[in-house]
Amino acid sequence: MKAIYNKAFALGLVLMMSCTSDFNELNQRPGAVTADEASGRYFLTNPQFNLFAPNRYPYWRGPLIHGDRYAGHFCFGFEGSWWTDELGYAYHGEYTNATWDWLESYLRDLDNYLDLTATGGDFENEKMHAVGLILKGLYYQKYTDIFGEIPYKQAGNPDIITPKFDTQKDIYVGILDQLDEAMTLIGEATNTGNAIEDLADNDLYYGGDLQRWKRLANTLKLRIALRAYGASGADFANGAITEALANPLIETQDESALLIKDQVISQWGSAAYGDVWHNFGLGSNWTVSKTLIDYLRDNNDPRLGKYAVPADGGTFTIPKPENGAEQKALDLMLTNLDDAGVPYTTSEVEVDGETKIEVVMPENIHYVGQPSRLNLTSYYFANYSFFSKPAEIITKAKNSGEIFPELILTSAEAYFLRAEAAVRGFGGGDANTLYQEGIRQGMLLWEVAEEDITEFLINSAIATLSGTTDDMLEQISVQRWIADYTDGFEAWAVVRKSGYPADVADGVDDSDIYGYGEINGVYPQRMRYGSNARNTNGTNLDEAISRQGPDQQDIPLWFTK
Repeated sequence: MKAIYNKAFALGLVLMMSCTSDFNELNQRPGAVTADEASGRYFLTNPQFNLFAPNRYPYWRGPLIHGDRYAGHFCFGFEGSWWTDELGYAYHGEYTNATWDWLESYLRDLDNYLDLTATGGDFENEKMHAVGLILKGLYYQKYTDIFGEIPYKQAGNPDIITPKFDTQKDIYVGILDQLDEAMTLIGEATNTGNAIEDLADNDLYYGGDLQRWKRLANTLKLRIALRAYGASGADFANGAITEALANPLIETQDESALLIKDQVISQWGSAAYGDVWHNFGLGSNWTVSKTLIDYLRDNNDPRLGKYAVPADGGTFTIPKPENGAEQKALDLMLTNLDDAGVPYTTSEVEVDGETKIEVVMPENIHYVGQPSRLNLTSYYFANYSFFSKPAEIITKAKNSGEIFPELILTSAEAYFLRAEAAVRGFGGGDANTLYQEGIRQGMLLWEVAEEDITEFLINSAIATLSGTTDDMLEQISVQRWIADYTDGFEAWAVVRKSGYPADVADGVDDSDIYGYGEINGVYPQRMRYGSNARNTNGTNLDEAISRQGPDQQDIPLWFTK
């Protein structure tokens, strides 16, 4: 990762000097930039970072409030948080709209790049165009997997103001076709051209390396085909899986698609977790979930200290229960400490004339995850000091050191996809070997030492596939979910498709202590459409809803059925 971060720093300087100054000069002195200096490469950067690191408004409300929490990775709902952990499970119009509006409006910049680089475009370049088609595949896969049916075939057409919504099946097929087109256009080329025609450092993912883009396209093809596999009418999936396995996939850390966090850009240009964590105090912070911490801690996974920090612990007070629901909430907190092997004591104390429960536990030693979806009753018993928080590299403020990058598609996921395909009978290698390499690649991404990886693979029971086909698919899905940490929308899709981890997918079933939201405690299957879809395209939206089902968060999407 050190080499990646050093490259990112240099890249940031290049972008500031080349992109920003060029655009400023072009805007202020239109005649200052000649045709020989103009290129489509200057129109790629914005679509790249806006898809995975938009400005703080949608970044906070989309990937963090919804994606990371639906994934079962992060939690709100501790005492001092602005919200209970029911947020998101209970529909919130503003936050839903922020997510919808971000993704709906995203297409403009990408379509502009595609138009400019298409045949007959102002900056015609078929290799640059191929890169745009792959980025378009990443975009639509994310967009449809969050909401379901969305405008696709007619989207971006300037002659169609109210585009029709397309089924997920049709969108998946369309994405696969465009990925194939992109890979054909790239062929054996290694870059998009010479001098000004080379994407080079304006390409934030791969620095203009087309063969890595081609591997990304093929790995995305495998992801989409396996996600469609088993869904109604997905007769295209088998062939796409077989084709993808027969061609180069992402295999190494260097081939992983990552978006290095920009240390300079304003949070209103491109945000990081730290732009939320450090700007508002305790109320906007979050903790790491019990399910994730338990998997890591109980299996001696060396990523534990990379993903999270120990609970603050110390001495603090929580309310004395006054009814059965509150007693359940207290019992939940203390049982959670027991599960984590934390020694603690409790006693009654008087605080300002009120009887409280004083808890004493070791400071900064034990990893303790927070139970997800806590309601208002549990909120007051869920003291912030009980729980582990994300590691500093995740929440670090800009200009204060390394920040973990955004995950686009990694070598770890590529190996887990191949392992799943092997278990399902598609061949492509030995399932267990591929599974273990997926674990290894996931750990390398977080700079786990080689000797610690080897020890885990040798000694951990979960590091070897075993049991029935379903048992092995569960192991693969859980490890993929762990490797998707900080990529909440993708991890959420993994849970919805596989049903694992079961502790996440099964939802909650005790309304005394958990927030049911508007979906009766079940696991969310999609986000509701934004108000803008209703206000500007209501007729076509209604047609989509008539096919897909009511606009509710508990309606399963096509790929999960």
